[in-house]
Amino acid sequence: MRKASRLFEIIQILRLARKPMTAAVMAETLEVTVRSIYRDIAALQAMRVPIEGGRGIGYIMRPGFDLPPLMFSIEEMEAIVLSLALLERTADEELKQAARRVNRKISGAVPAPLRQALDNKALYAWGSTAHPAAIDLAIVRRAIRDERKLTLAYRDELGRASERTIRPIALIYYSQTANIVAWCELRQAIRNFRSDRVERCGASEDFFKGDGDRLRELWTSGWTEKAVSGSAQAFGG
Repeated sequence: MRKASRLFEIIQILRLARKPMTAAVMAETLEVTVRSIYRDIAALQAMRVPIEGGRGIGYIMRPGFDLPPLMFSIEEMEAIVLSLALLERTADEELKQAARRVNRKISGAVPAPLRQALDNKALYAWGSTAHPAAIDLAIVRRAIRDERKLTLAYRDELGRASERTIRPIALIYYSQTANIVAWCELRQAIRNFRSDRVERCGASEDFFKGDGDRLRELWTSGWTEKAVSGSAQAFGG
């Protein structure tokens, strides 16, 4: 663990502690030596972090000290950078724009050492970008949140067209496309719909309020495995 990350974790441990924490306990938690903890405590105290205590009796942090609203370890910053880069590979334009705004907000809020993790361009998400979706995936995401039915004009892998009313419950992002997971009222089962095969998508006036969690449980529990098996092979409906 890098020193900057370790200092952050020590602050977090002391902020949440209900009693004095010994260096030995913190060393075991962070998987470092006790000597490293002593050095880190001294470094934090030199930075005027209000830590009190000593060897053998433990350390506490005086009330009132808090971290900035956005404070991450270096590894957490790298995870954010890579996650934002992966979003750039999708065909979801609204999410890509949101990712860029998140990047700017974080860059303006975190301390300079952590900002370098955003600016040094050392982490990349490589590979092909997803094909542009024929529909706005933001409509699907809003329908999932609002538990609102969608009407689709859909064409399967054999080119057969159909009209569907669905209850969308999840979106799965792949490197080439995105799949809409939904309860299909035509098939009376969970189906996957490839977004690049949806020719038209519109929000219905009907809702399925309170039913989204139940349908997601059906999907994730494998209850619909038999119903989905044929469509899952070709990502079709």
